[in-house]
Amino acid sequence: AWTYHTGDVAISDGNGAEDQLTPLQVGNKVFICTPHNNLIALDADTGKELWKNEVNAKSAVWQRCRGMAYFDASAPIAQPTQPNSSPILTASVPVGAQCQRRLLTNTIDARLIAVDADTGKFCEDFGTHGQVDLKAGLGNVPDSYYQLSSAPLMAGTTVVVGGRVADNVQTDMPGGVIRGFDVITGQMRWAFDPGNPEDKQAPTGDATYVRSTPNSWAPMSYDPLMNTVFLPMGSSSTDIYGVERTQLNHKYGASVLALDASTGAEKWVYQTVHNDLWDFDLPMQPSLIDFTPSGSDKAVPALVIGTKAGQIYVLDRATGKPLTDVQEVPVKAANIPNEPYSLTQPKSVGMPQIGAQTLTESDMWGATPYDQLLCRIDFKGMRYDGLYTAPGTDKSLSFPGSLGGMNWGSISTDPVHGFIFVNDMRLGLWIQMIPSQNKAQASSGGEALNTGMGAVPLKGTPYAVNKNRFLSVAGIPCQAPPFGTLTAIDMKTQKVAWQVPVGTVEDTGPLGIRMHLPIKVGLPTLGGTLSTQGGLIFIAGTQDFYLRAFNSGNGDEIWKARLPVGSQGGPMTYVSPKTGKQYIVVTAGGARQSTDRGDYVIAYALP
Repeated sequence: AWTYHTGDVAISDGNGAEDQLTPLQVGNKVFICTPHNNLIALDADTGKELWKNEVNAKSAVWQRCRGMAYFDASAPIAQPTQPNSSPILTASVPVGAQCQRRLLTNTIDARLIAVDADTGKFCEDFGTHGQVDLKAGLGNVPDSYYQLSSAPLMAGTTVVVGGRVADNVQTDMPGGVIRGFDVITGQMRWAFDPGNPEDKQAPTGDATYVRSTPNSWAPMSYDPLMNTVFLPMGSSSTDIYGVERTQLNHKYGASVLALDASTGAEKWVYQTVHNDLWDFDLPMQPSLIDFTPSGSDKAVPALVIGTKAGQIYVLDRATGKPLTDVQEVPVKAANIPNEPYSLTQPKSVGMPQIGAQTLTESDMWGATPYDQLLCRIDFKGMRYDGLYTAPGTDKSLSFPGSLGGMNWGSISTDPVHGFIFVNDMRLGLWIQMIPSQNKAQASSGGEALNTGMGAVPLKGTPYAVNKNRFLSVAGIPCQAPPFGTLTAIDMKTQKVAWQVPVGTVEDTGPLGIRMHLPIKVGLPTLGGTLSTQGGLIFIAGTQDFYLRAFNSGNGDEIWKARLPVGSQGGPMTYVSPKTGKQYIVVTAGGARQSTDRGDYVIAYALP
C-alpha cells in the first residue's frame, strides 16, 4: 500500500545496531521510532510524513528502539476491578495546553522523552523541557554499559522503565532499578531497586541505587484490572559468574516480577532459573491470557512467558504460582571455586519445551561430510549434560545458548481459539572460563562478545571468558535443522498443535554465501509474530527477506511478500478509522546475519 524511508539506517558492526521496531498506530497516525530514537508520525492511509522529531540519540553499542508508549489525558481512566488493587492515580492536562496526547520513548543514551503526539514537539511540562535523565541515581554509567532498548510501559498514568545493563563486562555495573514516572510531569513516583526493594525513593547526595543488581531490559506488560506491572528480569553482573551474588540477586535473577503500578510495591516474584550462569535472563513481555487449569472448569487470569532455555511458564496473575506442572530436576555443578551452584533447576514439563532437546553425537550435521565430522569432533570434546550444563574452566556446551530459545519478540496469542504462537532460534553456545589475573580493561559491553573474540576479561573476577556460537567451519549451526521454528500450542490441552520450520537459505548460507534456494531448513528468528482473528500468523523476523502469513489452524504458509532487506521487526495491524481498510505494517532494517541494511517502513493491504 505504501513505503516510507526513515532516513536512519542502523549500520551493524556486530554490537547491536539494528532495527527491531513494532510500530504503533493511534487514530489516523502510525508512529515510528528509529534505532537512534528519532520519532516520526505517518498518515495511516498514505504513509505520508506528518511530523518528525530528530532526537539522534547516540551510543557506541545497542542502537535500537523496539517501541513507544502513548497516553491520552482526555480519555477517562477506568479504575481496577480485581481485589487488592490500588487505585490508578489521576493525571490531567489543562484544557488548551499542548500534549493532551503524548508519545513517549526511552533512548539508547538513557533519557525518557515525551512529545506531543499531534505535532512532535517536546512536552514542556514533562521533566526538563520534555526529557528525564534516567542516569540519575545510577552512579558511574559509561555510555555503552546502560541503554534502554525496549518500549516504556504505560501503566495507568505511570510510565514504567527498566534498562539494559551490559552482560559479562565487570562486577561493578549500574544497578537494574525499575522506575515509575508521572506521565504528565515526569516526576518519579517510585523506584524498585532489586538490591534495596523496601526503599522506593531516589538516592540522595552521593548515594546510588545498589550496583550490579538484576535488571529488566525486555518489554513489560500491564493488567489495568489489577493495576499491576509484570516484569521479565535478567541476571546480576557478571552474568556467568555468581560467586559474589547477594541473597537479593539470587531472589530476583531470571524471574517474573509483579509490581503495583501506582506504588512500585512488590506483589510476587517467580524464578525460572536458580543462580543463572547461562545468561538465561527472561527476554520477553509476559502475555496476558485466560487459562483454565486441568481439572477445573473456571478460567483464571494468567500470564504466559517463554524463556531462552526453551521453557514456557503459565503463572497465576494474582499469585505468581504456576498453573501447569513445573518440576525441579537435578543438574550438575562445574568446577569454579565458591560458586553457589544450584543442584536443581526448574523445568516446565506441563508445557511443550521448544528446541530444548538434549543433543547427541548423531544430531551433529553439516553442509558437507567434512564440516559434519568437525562438528562431531567439537561436540565430543566438550562437557555437555543437557540444558543446564554449567560453565567451568573446561569447554562446555550450552544448548540452547544465551540467544535462545525464545527471545524478545514474545509470544502472540489467539484468545478466540485458545492458541499461543511461539517463534524460536536454536543456537548453541560453547563457553570456557579462563583463570586470569584480570588486570585488563573491561569489554565494550556490545553484542560481539558472543562471537569468538577470544578471552574477554570479566573485570573484577578471577576469570576471563571465551565463548562462541556452536557453528561449523562453514558458519552453520552444528546440530541438525530446523534452526528456527514457528509453533502453535493449544492451551486447552497444553500440547503442540503444529510446528513448522520458518525461513529459507535464499539470502544466507555457508561461509556467508547466499544460496538463493527456497529450501525450508528453518533459520533462527529474531522478531515477533502477529496473530489475527482471521486465522493468520504474520512473521518477518527470518533470515530471508520476506513477510509471511501462515494459516494459524495448521501452519501452512499461505502468502509471502519479498522485502527489500531482512527484518527484525514485529508486524502489526490496524483498521484505518478513515477508510475502513486493514493494513499490515512492518519495518525492515536488515536481518541479523545479513550485511544488507535499510530504513524501510512498509504497509500492505488487501486490494
